[in-house]
Amino acid sequence: MSSEFFDLFQRAQIINLPEREDRRMELRDELDRADVTIDGQKIAFFSAVKPDSAGDFPSIGARGCFLSHLGVLRAARDADLDLLLILEDDAHFGRTFLRQQRSAMTALDGIDWDIFYAGYTPLAELIPTGPITAIPADFPLQTSHAMALRKPVIAAAIPYLEAILARPAGSPEGGPMHVDGAYNWFRAAYPQFRTVVATPQLITQRASRSDITPGAGWRERLPLTGWLRRLKNRSA
Repeated sequence: MSSEFFDLFQRAQIINLPEREDRRMELRDELDRADVTIDGQKIAFFSAVKPDSAGDFPSIGARGCFLSHLGVLRAARDADLDLLLILEDDAHFGRTFLRQQRSAMTALDGIDWDIFYAGYTPLAELIPTGPITAIPADFPLQTSHAMALRKPVIAAAIPYLEAILARPAGSPEGGPMHVDGAYNWFRAAYPQFRTVVATPQLITQRASRSDITPGAGWRERLPLTGWLRRLKNRSA
């Protein structure tokens, strides 16, 4: 089965640290099962930023993720893209994606939208209205591992994120923070951009060692930890 999901977008960029070959291989395997090829053009890996320090961010990983999203947005602007899909390399294309992508993409193609979350964690009560649900500009979402943006959103988001970088931590105007929080601030500041989410979410997050909030070092090296994660991913 070809993927209606990827057919909808002009380009997909997958944020990935070069040293995380494990995530690249796992993602390739999942997409192969959905008859999707990472061809390096329409669907391609984007080398994630790995800064030397956290600066005013909560962690080095949080800063790197923020800068990587900003880099993807800048590249999309420079390429004059109309519709960009951003994926992080722990995006999980499991059973729900395989079952629901067709109905979700049909619904998405039939409505007006500017920002689309294919994967997320709602931080308030979310009442679905179908395969795609519109949410208010100030509705809080967590995670940014699978989201799509139209050209006007990309143009507005770049200077908005750059302004966050320039402010001190804790600024009432929005200082350095996790990128998913920054997107929440952005959506609230630009209510004219219509945000929709997949209900249920199409793309979850694969259980794997995090580069943003690293776990306890010795536990990460236990063979049982990796086995349990693989078991969880296969059941999702």
